[in-house]
Amino acid sequence: MRNIYKTVLTGVLLVAFSFTSNAQKSLKFGHINSNDLLTIMPERDSAEAQLKIFAQELELQLTKMSAEYEKKYTDYQANVSVMNEVVRASKEEEILELQKRIQDFQQKAQQSLQKKETTLMEPLIAKAKKAITDVAKENNYSYVFDTSIGALIHYPEGDDVLPLVKTKLGLTQ
Repeated sequence: MRNIYKTVLTGVLLVAFSFTSNAQKSLKFGHINSNDLLTIMPERDSAEAQLKIFAQELELQLTKMSAEYEKKYTDYQANVSVMNEVVRASKEEEILELQKRIQDFQQKAQQSLQKKETTLMEPLIAKAKKAITDVAKENNYSYVFDTSIGALIHYPEGDDVLPLVKTKLGLTQ
């Protein structure tokens, strides 16, 4: 009876070991520097050229506003001693409003430039991500890491363990 028990136990362990060793062999890791990939994609040059033109347009507008500010400020300084109280206050208010408009424009221009960059780069990034995923699947990579940002790009479907961890920590939301 003990021999049968040992034989069955040995058989079960061998089967379990073969599954474990097959699972370990099937895991394949890869890595890529996505910045290097994006740099060599031809679409990047076009996107960068469009972004540069857009940035130059914004800079030109800012230069015009700054020139207007400089002119008004220089005029104010040259004539402040001969201005009456009402004119001086009006000129100061005008200069401060122009200064605020310039600051607002700079902030909006920066946001607009970032939005334009995102719009131009999203299709390129999506194309690169799809190519990475396709290559990973075709070459049986289980995991592909992006070395430029330290992120996992491709991975097999799995269970989201967040609900289990929240329960473990006693978090209800």
